[in-house]
Amino acid sequence: MKQYFLTVFEKDGTNVLDETFEAENDNQAKEIGTKRLAEQGFSSHTHRCVAPDGHLVLFHR
Repeated sequence: MKQYFLTVFEKDGTNVLDETFEAENDNQAKEIGTKRLAEQGFSSHTHRCVAPDGHLVLFHR
């Protein structure tokens, strides 16, 4: 399992969510990240999900 990083920002740049979770691969991480964003009401906020090696798995501006 790999550790992924999910971050959500307000329009002014304030960090409102910063959490990690584990997933087997990038596709699973994208699904988990999208689900967590929806559950917490952050789907329309600026967000990113980053893989352990630093590439973006999920991004919305």
